[in-house]
Amino acid sequence: MNQQTQTEVEAAAFRRLLTHLDEHKEAQNIDLMILADFCRNCLAKWYMAEAQERGETMSYDEAREVVYKMPYAQWKEHHQLPATKEQLEALEARNNT
Repeated sequence: MNQQTQTEVEAAAFRRLLTHLDEHKEAQNIDLMILADFCRNCLAKWYMAEAQERGETMSYDEAREVVYKMPYAQWKEHHQLPATKEQLEALEARNNT
């Protein structure tokens, strides 16, 4: 695979991941952190860092809007549930390993 095709495939896979996460809002960030050690906010930080590395000016809020497909505050208000005691304990246990 040539470099241009690889970049296009990677970009398409990233867009597909964002669409998948958008279609599965029930997958809470804390659950993603517990299971995979990354969440939507991590993706936004990585996106912002890569944009900045290429000389683009981008804020964290702008990057989160790319990942969440809406302002983060709006997503949080409509889709983020309070963390349960079990989720918090599982995250703490993961962070201590």
